[in-house]
Amino acid sequence: MPLSDLERSELSAALGDLIQDLEASLAETAAAARPVELDQPAMGRVSRIDAIQQQKMLEANRVAQQTQLQLARSARHRFGEDEYGDCMACGEEIGVARLRARPESLYCIECQTARERS
Repeated sequence: MPLSDLERSELSAALGDLIQDLEASLAETAAAARPVELDQPAMGRVSRIDAIQQQKMLEANRVAQQTQLQLARSARHRFGEDEYGDCMACGEEIGVARLRARPESLYCIECQTARERS
C-alpha cells in the first residue's frame, strides 16, 4: 500500500531532522577528530595511547554518521523523484514501520536481510 500524504509528511520531517542532527554532530566532532599530537610534554605514554584510541573510535563514528547522512540526503532526493519508499533492489514498497525506524532505508527488510547474509 503506498504511503499516505500524512505518512509522507511525517517521514519527510523525520528525514529533515535526521539530516540536521547528523550535520550538527559532525560539525561538533570535527575538531576532536584531528590527529593526536604525540609531542605534548605533559602527556604520558598511556595517556597518548588512550587519546589515540579515543580519536580512532571517534573517527569510526564520524564515518558511520557521514554514511548515514549520505543515505538520508539520497532519501530526501528520492522524495522529489517520487521514488521514496520503494526498495532499490526489488522495487517493492518498504514498510512504513521500517521507514519510521530508519527513514533513510534503501531496501525493504527482505532485501536488506539478503544483502547482510551475502
